Amino acid sequence: MKRMLLTISYDGTAYHGWQVQPNGITVQQVLQDALEKLLGKRVAVTGCSRTDAGVHAKMFCCHIDCEDKFPDNAFLRGLNSLLPNDIAVIDCCEVNSDFHARYNAKGKKYIYSFYTGTLNPFDSRYMLHLENEPDIDLMNNFCKGIIGTHDFEGFSSAKRTVDDTVRTIDECCVKKDGNRIYFEIKGNGFLYNMVRILAGTALAVGQKRLHFDCYVDVFERKNRSAAGETLPPHALRLEEVFY
Repeated sequence: MKRMLLTISYDGTAYHGWQVQPNGITVQQVLQDALEKLLGKRVAVTGCSRTDAGVHAKMFCCHIDCEDKFPDNAFLRGLNSLLPNDIAVIDCCEVNSDFHARYNAKGKKYIYSFYTGTLNPFDSRYMLHLENEPDIDLMNNFCKGIIGTHDFEGFSSAKRTVDDTVRTIDECCVKKDGNRIYFEIKGNGFLYNMVRILAGTALAVGQKRLHFDCYVDVFERKNRSAAGETLPPHALRLEEVFY
């Protein structure tokens, strides 16, 4: 037996998130189905995290244990031939038997994307359309305030399944490229809906619906109502996983 680290990329539009669940098709389920066809038996797939329904991943990592049956390049080609076009394995390699895709991850980077100007159906598939451009400087003032180690309970959904709500944000900023705006955040971990709520709060700050230091009230009183809305999932992607 050997442990394989798979790096995949997927368009999450058609899926109810990463993790297998009874009420809808998920990326993990589709990957397990393809692996069963390739390997001749069902294998467990352990992901680096969970992504919500409709969220995409440019880089998502998971590990499996399987028999030493295929060279890595043949394994990669064979698995991709069994996957739909919206999921692709972009790399695979053997790792130590004690490697864990989730627990060995040191951090993750997410990007939430906006665009302004004329409505474009192609951009709208992966970006949130804004009628007017928000104040980027105000958004970055908010971003600076959430960097560091804080209790992010107020920036998460009540549906979260963990008790420890303290997380460390290493980087957070908003970048503009023409009519496109990107909320980028890197941290050691994220709570349920946390990135979409932070992006929604940054947007509300940029639109002058919230003051840039609203994070103070959210942190101190764990006050979800002082934060912005939870933005739609289609404009969020997991950009990178760090080991």
